[in-house]
Amino acid sequence: MKTALAFSEIDAGMLAEVGGKAANLGELARAGLPVPPGWVLTTEAYRRVAEGLDTSGDGLAERARRHLLEAPVPEDVRETIVTSYAELGDDVPVAVRSSATAEDLPFASFAGQQDTYLNVVGAEAVVAAVRRCWASLWTDRAVAYRESNGIDHATVRLAVVVQEMVDARVAGVMFTANPVTGRRHEAVIDANPGLGEAVVSGAVNPDRFVVHGGEILERQAGDKRLTIRSVPGGGTERVETPYDGLCLTDDQVRALAELGARVEDHYGAPQDTEWAIDGDGRLWLTQARPITTLYPLPEPTRPGLRVYFSVNVVQGVMGPLTPMGLSAFRLISAGAAGVSGYGPADPRDGAPFMAVSGQRMWLDLTTAVRSRFGRAVLPRMLALGEARTVPVFERLAQDPRLSVVHTSPRPVLRGLRRFARRIHAPSRVVLALTRPKEGLAYAARIGEQLDRRLRLPDPATPVQRLDHAERLLAATFPAILSIMPMVLTGYGLFALASRLSGVPIADMQDVLRSVPHNPTTEMDLELWHLATRIEPEPFRKEPVAELVRLFEAGELPPVAQREITAFLDEYGHRGVAEIDLGVPRWSEEPAHLLGVLANYLRMDGGADLVPSALFAKGAEAARSAIAHVASEARRKGRWRAAVVRFGLRRTREFAGLRELPKFYLVKTLAGVRRSMLVVGEHLVGLGVLDAAQDVYFLGFDEARAALGGGDLRALVAERREAYERESRRRHVPRILLSDGTEPEALATRAADGALTGTAASAGTVTGVARVVLDPVGAHLEPGEILVCPSTDPGWTPLFLTAGGLVMEMGGAMSHGAVVAREYGIPAVVGVPDATHRITTGQEIEVNGAAGTVTLS
Repeated sequence: MKTALAFSEIDAGMLAEVGGKAANLGELARAGLPVPPGWVLTTEAYRRVAEGLDTSGDGLAERARRHLLEAPVPEDVRETIVTSYAELGDDVPVAVRSSATAEDLPFASFAGQQDTYLNVVGAEAVVAAVRRCWASLWTDRAVAYRESNGIDHATVRLAVVVQEMVDARVAGVMFTANPVTGRRHEAVIDANPGLGEAVVSGAVNPDRFVVHGGEILERQAGDKRLTIRSVPGGGTERVETPYDGLCLTDDQVRALAELGARVEDHYGAPQDTEWAIDGDGRLWLTQARPITTLYPLPEPTRPGLRVYFSVNVVQGVMGPLTPMGLSAFRLISAGAAGVSGYGPADPRDGAPFMAVSGQRMWLDLTTAVRSRFGRAVLPRMLALGEARTVPVFERLAQDPRLSVVHTSPRPVLRGLRRFARRIHAPSRVVLALTRPKEGLAYAARIGEQLDRRLRLPDPATPVQRLDHAERLLAATFPAILSIMPMVLTGYGLFALASRLSGVPIADMQDVLRSVPHNPTTEMDLELWHLATRIEPEPFRKEPVAELVRLFEAGELPPVAQREITAFLDEYGHRGVAEIDLGVPRWSEEPAHLLGVLANYLRMDGGADLVPSALFAKGAEAARSAIAHVASEARRKGRWRAAVVRFGLRRTREFAGLRELPKFYLVKTLAGVRRSMLVVGEHLVGLGVLDAAQDVYFLGFDEARAALGGGDLRALVAERREAYERESRRRHVPRILLSDGTEPEALATRAADGALTGTAASAGTVTGVARVVLDPVGAHLEPGEILVCPSTDPGWTPLFLTAGGLVMEMGGAMSHGAVVAREYGIPAVVGVPDATHRITTGQEIEVNGAAGTVTLS
């Protein structure tokens, strides 16, 4: 390998030899873009100097820096640096810049993690700067960044770019897509007099320009109080210089935007660039890297601006779904769409309204946004489950690009009629009103039928298993949806009782406390009772890993072994992120469950905090609430009181069934998961996969094709790596437009300290916050306030000890809100950035009636 390469010798495929920064500069130069001349000292030079460096153990960063700063530079490497530098001219001022192999990547930019040295003059100064660049690979920040992105230190190498300095009159950065709103092809330019380091380092408030389609949408003057400029003979200086007005003309702004568009077109993706304009007015491009923070866009299926709504966010599953999990939801969505008469020709394609992006599920709501009927109905529906989305939806309705084009409600009504007919909604409503016990029995029969459908012939071939899985997933959802008319009847009567009595719905929430027939509540209470029945040792002293080993070996104390096994027989299909069939269940990985039991047994709370006692108090509060609402109704007429009592009794009878369809759906997914594991074992035997679990990184169609043989191990490895990268994504939009815009980012944020959301469960509590991002292994002391992104049933064992709940997602009818009400804990949901703005240990007050969270 050559030790030094000119930019003209470098292309994007040479990452291992020249690092990300140099690979991009070489690619830009070869594309004819205005890049200052330069060359790169390859990673081979670094490898030789770093030979023998131990990248394990504590104190790694400091040890590595010392090694690289003290190790001698091989003489031939020194000669290469001196010779290559001389080829640029006599004592030419250069920028000496780090270029790591884990840098400027499509999934992680590593911007600013390694060092750059500006206006370096003289060969010996360049050699010294190269050595400091090598050492900067091991700054504390660079080491931490690699660890957070799952990159092995031992695999990283560093090249060094040496590039002629531009004596910039004005310089700065330019994003070819708006990094705040996500809007594609909207250039955002920050500019400041002097070298661009002032902007890159954040040392100034620069001028800002926003350009779209050649039109300058925004001109914002910064104070520009600091200028960084080159000093004759080498180095830079910082000068405070007042600067009035804008430092770029409109023509220069448009020229920059045009240059950015050329760079983006070359790479086929939005770019983060650095640029400079010299004293002659010439525009230079000094850097380009992918913008890694933008959320990827769904593949467009229809023309025009589209509106996508995140299924993951509303379900509280912020991470990605496995390929087989996504494949399952395509089949499920196809079955759901078919109920209304809008199913796809091939169920494997998924419903027309389903999209996938960032390995997560999205619903295309464009038709609803652009229809008169949708604008009337959808905000009311969102107010129940995703209240934060309502103002976003209302702002979208004002966008002229999303004007109403569907004026007639007839197509929607026809679909609703088909839907109601297919799930026998009228008869289910009558059943709920007149024969509630038969209604509950019907809901139980759906579960029994599902258990029968889950059974496979023994033995079943892999083809039979795949046929069964696809058929089951497409057919199950319509069947379990037939429970919902009874649930909606209960909630409809709840609203009717409010109207007849004059009591606002917000003041009737106690009616919904401790409702029966909720499988998630029943599961949580059973888990608590389980903790009271089993032997407390070894749960009070052994770590979770040891508890798992004892359980799997059948060596727990006899009652614990028997009772936990029985619990998993009933509820082992559940788990965290359970809507993804590619994710292990509690029955497979019981660590979370055993950890919860250990936490319960280590608690030191009074009898009044026992969940069963709290649940009984909730039921008593509900009876009192019904009596109060009925007495208010009696003031307006005796018959009203009778209707209110009847209606609220039905509400309590059927409201708990709200969780049952998901309970059945998750049981279906768990059954399919078990069956697909057998298919995976068969594919391992064929040499197609390395491990049976790898089957979850294939779609159903791919698994079927793989039965014919082949080798999919490389594909699975690539998908696992992509899945891990997506798992580290810190932000997922709730609404995303097809041009990349996140509408919520356009909204004005609340002032610091003013945390407001949606009132979800009445009551006020002051306590210590516990921020939990993942329920697995989490511990909540009695009375602590749980602060989390969102919840699914895998979170609810924590609710038994929580004093209150704050969630970033959700509305009054979202999962966490419903469970909080049933347990009688104050809750506020839909609180933007709650997990960032609240810290563990901070005392907060949660007002579940006002929808506010006050920080002390």
